[in-house]
Amino acid sequence: MTTISPADVDLSVIVPAKDEGPTIVPLYAEIAAAMAARPDLTFEVIYVDDGSRDDTWARIEELTENEEKHVRGIQLRRTFGKAAALATALASVRGSIVATMDADLQDDPAELPRMLAELEAGADLVTGYKERRQDPLSKRLPSKVFNRATGWVTGLKLHDHNSGLRVARREVYDTIPLYGELHRYVPALAHALGFRVAELPVRHRPRLHGRSKYGWERYARGALDLLTVVAISRYGRRPAHLLGGVGLLFGLVGTVILGYLTGVWTFTDHPIGTRPLLQLGILLEITAVQLVGMGLLAELILHRTRSADTASLVTRRLGLGTAPRSWP
Repeated sequence: MTTISPADVDLSVIVPAKDEGPTIVPLYAEIAAAMAARPDLTFEVIYVDDGSRDDTWARIEELTENEEKHVRGIQLRRTFGKAAALATALASVRGSIVATMDADLQDDPAELPRMLAELEAGADLVTGYKERRQDPLSKRLPSKVFNRATGWVTGLKLHDHNSGLRVARREVYDTIPLYGELHRYVPALAHALGFRVAELPVRHRPRLHGRSKYGWERYARGALDLLTVVAISRYGRRPAHLLGGVGLLFGLVGTVILGYLTGVWTFTDHPIGTRPLLQLGILLEITAVQLVGMGLLAELILHRTRSADTASLVTRRLGLGTAPRSWP
């Protein structure tokens, strides 16, 4: 196969796929047609087979042989989920720009040139929202609730936090960890780290092949991961403020309880040894000490990696032989 060096590719398009055999070849044809509008940019398409049981991998192999200059394929041993599929592909991308889209043909690759133009205008990440979503109410309604809640918690107001169609500078994904369901929150995490996030209305098409992989259980997992996002974005660099803050609150309540019981024991004849309130006060104090201690340990661990991690906070470097940014 032809080897493509990093300098030869401007854009890497990652397409996670699970049981999407009929769409693999048509999707690539649409991506290639869309990129014909940007002849100044070279591109590659990376398909990730996330444990498919149909002929998805066979179609990827066939396409890779026919379009060896532009297509690569990755096969996972079993189904690990979208975040793992994206993370696996991101480990081998060659482009300085990364686009992601679903394999079901509901995302329109013709939107890529518009999103790339928005990126060139100064954004670090551009996410598309479905202006006229072609999904049943059973998917649209929970999605609205999810987006409202995510916007309220993270402070980033988007029409669609869970859009699969995104274009971003590679450093965005180099900085943000992807696991669990965190692929849903890439814009929110990017925003929390100071990257410039933009949103564009995009065309959304009805599903013609396969079936949706999303259900109510994914929204439940997404809600749990939202707590992870809050911890990462607000307290990721100061864990003692989260754990220690909760610990101090518990300690304050425990101190009030034990102070009250001390007064009862000192100034009255009522026994306190058998009171559940005494056990609660002691439990709160013990928990407070543990939480504060955990926060301090987390700070010590973070301190050892913080100096290297600060490189991800730098927007630009000037002088001292700094290499210029390659794109745009």
